[in-house]
Amino acid sequence: MAPDEWDSMKREKSGQRTLVAYLCRFRPEPEGGFTVTCPKLPPIVTYGETLEKAHANAREAIELCLEVMRGDGQSIPPPDRGLASPIDQLVPVAAG
Repeated sequence: MAPDEWDSMKREKSGQRTLVAYLCRFRPEPEGGFTVTCPKLPPIVTYGETLEKAHANAREAIELCLEVMRGDGQSIPPPDRGLASPIDQLVPVAAG
C-alpha cells in the first residue's frame, strides 16, 4: 500500500475513521489463555484469559500504541489489510 493511500485511510470520513487491521499472533499458553503480539507493532504484547478477551485487549493495545506513535511524531506502519479483505481463521472441531 502506498503511503498516500495509508494517509487517506487514516483521515476521518463522514465523522468516522476508516477501520483497518493489523495481523496479530495469538499464542495459547500452557496455563491457559492467549498471549498476543503484533509483528508490525513490536511494543504490543498483551494477554487474555479467553480468545475473545485476548482479541479485545489486542485492539485496545493497538489503538493506544498508534495514539502514542502519532503523538510522538513517529511514522505509523501501514496496516496488513482493510477490513473488506478476507480473513483466514482456524476453527477448532472435535476430531472424533
